[in-house]
Amino acid sequence: MEELTNLQGTFTLHNGVKMPYFGLGVYLSQDGSEVINAVKWALESGYRHIDTAAIYKNEEGVGEGIRQSEVAREDIFVVSKVWNADQGYDSTLKAFDKSLERLGLDYLDLYLIHWPVAGKYKETWKALEHLYAQGKAKSIGVSNFLRHHLEDLLPQAQVVPMVNQMEFHPYLVQQELLDFCKAHKIQYEAWSPMMQGKIFEMDEFKQLAKKYRKTIAQLVLRWDLQKGVVTIPKSSKKERIIANAQIFDFEISSEDMQTIDDLHKGQRFGPDPDNFDF
Repeated sequence: MEELTNLQGTFTLHNGVKMPYFGLGVYLSQDGSEVINAVKWALESGYRHIDTAAIYKNEEGVGEGIRQSEVAREDIFVVSKVWNADQGYDSTLKAFDKSLERLGLDYLDLYLIHWPVAGKYKETWKALEHLYAQGKAKSIGVSNFLRHHLEDLLPQAQVVPMVNQMEFHPYLVQQELLDFCKAHKIQYEAWSPMMQGKIFEMDEFKQLAKKYRKTIAQLVLRWDLQKGVVTIPKSSKKERIIANAQIFDFEISSEDMQTIDDLHKGQRFGPDPDNFDF
């Protein structure tokens, strides 16, 4: 486990690529000035990892925010995802090219299968392997894949996914899935770390926030990183983008880490990877 040093610290993926363990998510950020500013502010305040997806309909703005920043392209880890309707071999390759075009980039640092569409994701994975072999995607991975999806994919995969991006928060720890991914050197990554805002109502976190003199958001994001999980909190407000990243001057004790782990109840706030209809 690499040390948690600062906002530009990284976890090393199994192919040697260094993935910044803290990034900006832009889900629901409006294309245009909202997402452009969010990306610019994040990069200005030290972020080096931006996560978008075709379905977010804001890739153009993300690309514009990157161009308007002072940060060199090669210093930014840019992620996008293939949407369900585009899954399949040829359609994934086309979707990837369209994402690159919208972003105005000539490669992605990480490209993910957004959801495990039954009967499609194996062909989609072959397309990602092709993009990886061509160097158009420096790393490839999946999102919302449960253990049985991975067990179905791995025997025929030429390349083991480098990342699995999952709903992950104190009510949905899924330690067994975390351990499975770790055993296969698949980097775990969190989406919805704040439980769609519900985390701010939890007494356990109010108490911990007082104890550590940190915000609830900062505590949850620090917990993610101490669990070895990449995290990409979403915000389009400058002060929150900056505050979210102020988590490198404290450490959560192992007892408190366990207390947070023990809140797990298998509760989702997003769709179930075994039962989604989009």
